[in-house]
Amino acid sequence: MESQSQVLERLRTAFESRVTIPEKFRRTQLTNLMSMIKDNEEQIVNALHKDLTKPKFEAILSEVEIVMNELHCALSNLTSWMQPEYVSKNLATKLDECFVRREPLGVVLIIGPWNYPMQLLIVPLIGAIAAGNCVVIKPSEVSAATDNLITELIPKYLSKDCYAVVRGGAKETQALLKNRFDHIFYTGSQAVARVVLQAAAVHLTPVTLELGGKCPCLIYGRVNATAAAHRLVWSKFFNAGQSCVAPDYVLCSKATCDALVPALRQVLEDFYGSDIQKSPDMSRIVTPKHWTRLMGLLNRTKGKVVVGGEHDEKDRYIAPTVVVDVAEDDALMEEEIFGPILPILTIESLEESIKLTKTKEKPLAFYVFSDESSVVKKVLENSSSGGFCSNDGIVHMALPGLPFGGVGIRILLNNSIDV
Repeated sequence: MESQSQVLERLRTAFESRVTIPEKFRRTQLTNLMSMIKDNEEQIVNALHKDLTKPKFEAILSEVEIVMNELHCALSNLTSWMQPEYVSKNLATKLDECFVRREPLGVVLIIGPWNYPMQLLIVPLIGAIAAGNCVVIKPSEVSAATDNLITELIPKYLSKDCYAVVRGGAKETQALLKNRFDHIFYTGSQAVARVVLQAAAVHLTPVTLELGGKCPCLIYGRVNATAAAHRLVWSKFFNAGQSCVAPDYVLCSKATCDALVPALRQVLEDFYGSDIQKSPDMSRIVTPKHWTRLMGLLNRTKGKVVVGGEHDEKDRYIAPTVVVDVAEDDALMEEEIFGPILPILTIESLEESIKLTKTKEKPLAFYVFSDESSVVKKVLENSSSGGFCSNDGIVHMALPGLPFGGVGIRILLNNSIDV
């Protein structure tokens, strides 16, 4: 078995041979990656079910189709991406050729998360391959079945000289980070991100961090509570709330809260049935450790549970739960929830709601529900977030043309939520 240093030496030798530079090579690897997903779709779905009890529909939508869309996008645009970008000239350079040439960085490290263990590992891999890099792929050990599958499949479909899977937990990852890479892409928690940044700083390695945060959902003004509940339940409880872009908490008036809660209760029954634990469409919390953390938050809240609250430690199950009368300093507002618990804070003015969101770190996504375009416009102009979505939730993730990440805003506006 190769050591980490041997793996890196092999990949760097391959990169320096310029084998990854030609378009034909990149296109072949991307096509092979597409074949990997197509040929093993059933195995991917089964692995995700083992790790997260992820329903087939959710697995196909979020872990297969999004990856396939990214692959189609990369293959369609690869030729143009590789062309020089000519720039405007001035008098001194009138007779010159002036252009920007894009070139690969070298050997890239991609550290994947457990919540979308296929999508959030393969999508950055697609970009790295398209750019002509060699890649070390580090799946999350928490999602063990998917980790095993990726480790098995990658060498079968991609060049062994240019792409390698390195496995292990925190100890192995820390050892991996001691090596020099030309770029590091990490998806996960802020705590681990600080460790990644410190390790990268030693070699001045550029880093891309895809982190979560408390994504607010503001419901204000004239609004269709039933329609809002449908889209809020869909986006919040998809993957049992274990999504970095899931609405983390709701801000609304007391009157809106009174209309929203029964609507949420009814929509949850419509979606998952009267006994949600028996529903084949509800995921589970990924590990006992994560389940215990979520139950700790729920047990410490001073709010009132009005929907859900049921739980089963052995099954790693927590029912979709709605908590009202939540204060700004409540336990549920201390950190990103990352689970099926939705706190609702009642605030009467739009200005106060916007002000409260600014007390938190800039979120990865900001959601606004309102049939009044003036409300949407005011929130958009007075807030800052990686993504902004009005009258819907998480669907902006499905569009490859919108950049994904922290602040650097991308926008999807749906001006009405009437159904």
